[in-house]
Amino acid sequence: MLTCFPRFRMPTALAAAMLAATVAQAQPYPAKPITIVVPFAAGSGTDQQARSMAQALGAEYKVPVIVDNRAGASGFLAAQYVAKAVPDGYTLLMTTNTTHAANEHLFKKLPYDPVKDFTPVTLLSKGHMLLLVNSDSPIKSVADLIAAAKKSPGKLNFGSGSSSSRVASESLKQMAGIDVVNVPYKSNPMAITDLMGGQVDFMFADAPTALPQVKSGKLRALAVSGNKRLAAVPALPTVEEAGVKGYDMSYWTAVYLPPGAPAAITNKLNEMMIKVSSAPAVVAYQATTSGEAVTSTPEGLAAFQAAESRKWGQVIRAAGIEPE
Repeated sequence: MLTCFPRFRMPTALAAAMLAATVAQAQPYPAKPITIVVPFAAGSGTDQQARSMAQALGAEYKVPVIVDNRAGASGFLAAQYVAKAVPDGYTLLMTTNTTHAANEHLFKKLPYDPVKDFTPVTLLSKGHMLLLVNSDSPIKSVADLIAAAKKSPGKLNFGSGSSSSRVASESLKQMAGIDVVNVPYKSNPMAITDLMGGQVDFMFADAPTALPQVKSGKLRALAVSGNKRLAAVPALPTVEEAGVKGYDMSYWTAVYLPPGAPAAITNKLNEMMIKVSSAPAVVAYQATTSGEAVTSTPEGLAAFQAAESRKWGQVIRAAGIEPE
């Protein structure tokens, strides 16, 4: 007797994605425009870095490279978009520890999996933040900020446009023993606008976003979040030097492809990203922000991300932040 089994039908979307990736492997890469999706608004540090990389990639490989800002929802929008994109090497995510190390500890449920939904390509850089107040603020130092917060518990607030920004302030809150209130924003540039307008009292922001406003005199920088001073503002102390012992907060950027990206394309993109990291436009960007260029293999990024997730989880729990 001949037994008939039902024919298996592959979901149309999955079949199309696999076909597109197979076709992409058969063509020289890159052969068409590349889109770099950024989870933060134009003007943010990640956006500025993406644009410097886009310029360098376009010049080196003779293809248009577009930066697509999909800000909001703590990076959810951009992460979800790339996680569902065709894994052919032409849609990539340039992101930070916000989406790939911190969010899983800040939210009870994520609409994406930071490990399973992405293909690691390379680590790009590490950077630090500046602690900022309005230039008209009576607060002139970290000691002044702590004193003002202790004098009026619960009265001062801080803006946060990324998980790095928020956790930096929450850590200061915990380590300095002060009671201050978080005001969330879609991105740091939006929070900085309100800081300049007096709607928030202070905030931590990535150096690329903060430095232009500090140098223009619109904002006052009180300290650097990391464990060393920045070359761009050498007179500015670290938060630890300013009196909060043990304080050290930094952030990182990296590149990911959608899940299932072919190894050949992943490795080629890794090679491309590492090569343009030494291009003049990218070097100039790092110099103006005192960022540190740090690259890796795809496997190296996966291991680094796992370690950073553990670290950020510890910092967030120690800061007493309850998942939303």
